[in-house]
Order: sequence, then C-alpha cells, then structure tokens
Amino acid sequence: MVTTLSDVDLVEGIFGRIGSDLEAILDHEILFEEPRAERVTRRVAGHDQVHISFKLGVQFGDGWRHGALLVPLPDAISMACFLMMAPDDVVEANRELAAPDDTMKDALLEVGNFVSGAADAALRTWFPEGRSVRAEGCQGVRAGVRPAFPYEEGDELIVGRVSAFLHSFPAFEMILMLPAACLE
Repeated sequence: MVTTLSDVDLVEGIFGRIGSDLEAILDHEILFEEPRAERVTRRVAGHDQVHISFKLGVQFGDGWRHGALLVPLPDAISMACFLMMAPDDVVEANRELAAPDDTMKDALLEVGNFVSGAADAALRTWFPEGRSVRAEGCQGVRAGVRPAFPYEEGDELIVGRVSAFLHSFPAFEMILMLPAACLE
C-alpha cells in the first residue's frame, strides 16, 4: 500500500507514461512541461475550443469510478493521424477539421486505448493490486462544457494539467481528471 504518493507525483507519473507510450505508437515526439495538480469537487472544462474527452474507468476494490483526459480537438486529431501514419501535410490539413469522420473516430478510440493503458501502467507502479484503468470511449466536448462521465457532484477529483508539445505544432494543454477516492 502506498502512503506517500502525492497528487503531483501521480499526475507526473501518468502524464510521463502517456507521453512515452504515445511517442512510441505515433512515432513523433511529445514533450511536457512541469505538470500541476489540484483537488476539486467539480468536473473541469477545456476552454477556447472543442476538446476530445478520453473517458477513463478506474477500478479499485469492488467499484469503479470515472475520469477523463481532455485534449484539444486539433491535437487529438493530430495524434489520430500520426497513429494512421499520415504524412505531415495531411496531418496539418486535418487539424482544421470541425468534426472527425468515421475513420478518424476509430483512430481516436485507439488513441484512447493507449491513454488508458498508460494510466493503468502508471497506477500499477504504485498500486500493484486492486487498481486498474480502462478506456470507456471518447467524445467531443464544446469549449467551456464539462465532459460527461459518471460522476456524483461534490466528489473529489484530482485534476492534473500539463502544457504539451506534439511534433512541431503549438503548445496545448492536456487536462487529466481522476477520482481521488481511488487513491485512498
């Protein structure tokens, strides 16, 4: 049982694993600045643009709680394009899409599987038994709108934020929400 795991350590470990796993499958570098963590009692929203919410189920004990990773739409589409081995000019053009087509949606779901696998691997380094993370799909979320996942208002969430850099594209913010109860 881990008793000294801080929220920042957790967020840093999960983002680190997400970055290394995505770099391996996308064959493009992802860099992160220093992550930040806070505890909140309300789901948070991405601002200024549509985000993709990669939904996460976190198992602990006999129960499941839920969270998500928010990634701005252009950057999530870039990840999906790189996963499909699209050339840079195609990726650049697709960053302007207002909504993904069916092929892109499938690739986004696959990115979500890698995100959840990375979060699962990171959690298991601290909790070898009794914790796991699974992908629960993804959805587009309008700017300023909180993502939909099973959540009881007032429950505590750990929110991690990190500025990320993918390939040669501008920096973007990733927002991770995890149920705080799964770490107790």
